Amino acid sequence: MIRVRHIRNIVVAMTLIVAAMLHSHSATAQHTLSLIGGAGASYARFYPTEEIKMLWLKQGGEIIDCPRPLMHGGISWRYYSPKPRFVGAVGIDLEYMERGYKMGYAYTSEYVGEGDNRHEIRHYRYYTRYVNSVMLPFVWQPHVYVAKNKLRIFIDAAFVLSYNISSRYEYENNAYPAGKYEWKVPRDNRFGYGLAGGAGFAVLLKQVEIGVRARYYFGYSDILKNRNKYYSGTTDGRENPFYYSPLRSPIDNLTFSLSIGWRFNKEGFEEWKIRKKREKALDEFNFSGATNSGNSSAPRGGTRMQTRQ
Repeated sequence: MIRVRHIRNIVVAMTLIVAAMLHSHSATAQHTLSLIGGAGASYARFYPTEEIKMLWLKQGGEIIDCPRPLMHGGISWRYYSPKPRFVGAVGIDLEYMERGYKMGYAYTSEYVGEGDNRHEIRHYRYYTRYVNSVMLPFVWQPHVYVAKNKLRIFIDAAFVLSYNISSRYEYENNAYPAGKYEWKVPRDNRFGYGLAGGAGFAVLLKQVEIGVRARYYFGYSDILKNRNKYYSGTTDGRENPFYYSPLRSPIDNLTFSLSIGWRFNKEGFEEWKIRKKREKALDEFNFSGATNSGNSSAPRGGTRMQTRQ
């Protein structure tokens, strides 16, 4: 069960931070606060290598009993400095994310072919673990405006902190009973970190911004503590399918998101509009006029280049 109170406290704290920053910056800066949500997939990278599948669906749960995509959602804040334009935006996201991994814990072998072509085909049975996490990416978002400043195209680069709230596990075809994953301090890591990158675009409708984004989270921390800290899993229950704890166990996530946001002041955006070419030409320095006005009393001399007809 999700700890709603903890999530609520985090949301309130982030809202207060955003409000303080909105109050402290000048009116020419650009702030956007958005709601984000979507679906994705998750993948684990174990060392030593295990048989792993990309996890796309969550096979039921406490509320929804049918298979469904792994979901995520939260809020996003961006700050756009009015100058220079090419810097883009910086900001923070706060997301609740469903993730996990699907690992082959046992297999049966089938041998096919004859002679030198004879080879083994393994049919795996899979263990699945679902993890509910709070993700906190610190984002840098370079962008460009096109279509008369009605479309913003951006890329994402982020440093991500995470906290694992809860987890559950299940075995394929109900080989063993599914259940809640009990966290153990010597075995499990609740806190994590990593990097993320992605790209997307947003349509600007006055002060409303509607966006689409794809992002890949690359985990650096481990979901399980390595065997130097928790060597053997032989005394655990069915929640832990590892006979020996892996040396590395980071989790990656691929997400596809929709967002809708509000730009708090359109004045900052107006300053970013690129001037028309004609307006820029009017600002060009008139060298001959400046020379004549500054040296009107001086004797004129020299030669003039004639244009050949």
